[in-house]
Amino acid sequence: MNVKNKYAQVNGLNLFYREAGNRKNPTVLLLHGFPSSSHMYRNLIVRLADRYHVIAPDYPGFGSSDQPTTAEFTYTFENLANLIDAFAEQLNLEQYSIYVHDYGAPIGYRLAIMHPERIQAIISQNGNAYESGLESAWAPIQAYWKNPDDAEIRQGVIDLLSLEITKHQYVNGTRDPEAISPDNWRNDQIHLTREGNQEIQLALFYDYQNNLLEYPTWHKYFREHQPPVLVAWGRHDIFFGYKGALAYTEDLQNVDVHLLNTGHFPLEEDLEISVKLILHFLDTQVASR
Repeated sequence: MNVKNKYAQVNGLNLFYREAGNRKNPTVLLLHGFPSSSHMYRNLIVRLADRYHVIAPDYPGFGSSDQPTTAEFTYTFENLANLIDAFAEQLNLEQYSIYVHDYGAPIGYRLAIMHPERIQAIISQNGNAYESGLESAWAPIQAYWKNPDDAEIRQGVIDLLSLEITKHQYVNGTRDPEAISPDNWRNDQIHLTREGNQEIQLALFYDYQNNLLEYPTWHKYFREHQPPVLVAWGRHDIFFGYKGALAYTEDLQNVDVHLLNTGHFPLEEDLEISVKLILHFLDTQVASR
């Protein structure tokens, strides 16, 4: 199945996205995390596209999308969600399932709040929605929330953008680090080191605190709308721990939770089991309707 590499002009921004599959089939919107892009879905897209229409955009400041400065675009998760919502409308995506990873969760769940009637199902791979899922690795960012003008604290957050930390996110918690391609972190790092990107990432780090304030709203959505949810979580994630995966059972009835023996990017080490779980979930919860 061929993957098309496309661009869409949305609200004056050039957004890159990958698309595959027949538009007559149910759509799956893949929402990437930090510090990645739609590149993280390169292997998953082709495995889903025989049965599903798959769309994977890059957010502004990530991947191959435009990178407006922080003066030109206010980098908040609310603004990113509004932009992806406009993108989905421009592509005439009337209904879709969302796959959320990392930053994709606060973007995807805002889409669900805006248009609950459009969300057919949710797949969360290390896409957090509960405070119990926040691990100690968040400490530098949480300190930044309290003292954003402190030079030492700010530097501690900037250090999270280093190649060493980017690599660590891919290999930490994996069974076989040598099986994880260095293309992943080197590709991400190219974008992180672009002029002006540091300020973008700092803005999103700082705004992430507002996602925690939205957690009760997301939980209410879960309880009231009860979307079918698959949680296939890398249990050794240094940022989003497995308790965040288990917490989904507090508000959802039709939820299937799997803890995978890997780290933050399950698709890198557990692609096959992820594909099997995702296809079974979509086939039974979406395609069979």
